[in-house]
Amino acid sequence: MLSNAKNFFEEVKLELGKVTWPTRKETIATTWVVVAIVLMISLYLGACDVVLAKLMRLILA
Repeated sequence: MLSNAKNFFEEVKLELGKVTWPTRKETIATTWVVVAIVLMISLYLGACDVVLAKLMRLILA
């Protein structure tokens, strides 16, 4: 059991050595893309919420 765990972690270390990590510039650029998309979706969902809330007030009033 202990040798299986040791073997597993050795393989994990080997695989992590093969990973191509993004540069700082790439990380910052993709982070800004994610932030922009989240903001756009938030604005869209907020607008939908306002419209649907007003529609429900009209229906139930």
